[in-house]
Amino acid sequence: MEEVLVPLIFFGSVFAIVYVFLTTRNKERLALIEKGADAKLFKSGPGNSNVSGIIVINIASLAIGIGVGVLLGNLLDMAGLDEEIAMTSMIFICGGIGLLAGFFASRKLINKKEE
Repeated sequence: MEEVLVPLIFFGSVFAIVYVFLTTRNKERLALIEKGADAKLFKSGPGNSNVSGIIVINIASLAIGIGVGVLLGNLLDMAGLDEEIAMTSMIFICGGIGLLAGFFASRKLINKKEE
């Protein structure tokens, strides 16, 4: 019985979060339109910020950093360091470096778009 409840609760929670997000967004947009805001405000186009591109850059750089961390952790393990310490430390260090690289790449993209 418990193995059935976990997926139901998980998917129910995801559905509830998405539902609340979409209904709240719709209500906010209707309130802004009633107050006289321009409807073009809600359309995303080439002039608006590219949030999805920034998210992709950050996730990709994090994944690359984690991959490099696993590789370096494995090399340190073969060199004689304890496996748990080598893998954990390298994953966190290289993942953090990847996030930093993603941050700087995103900032460069935003600055380029503003010019």
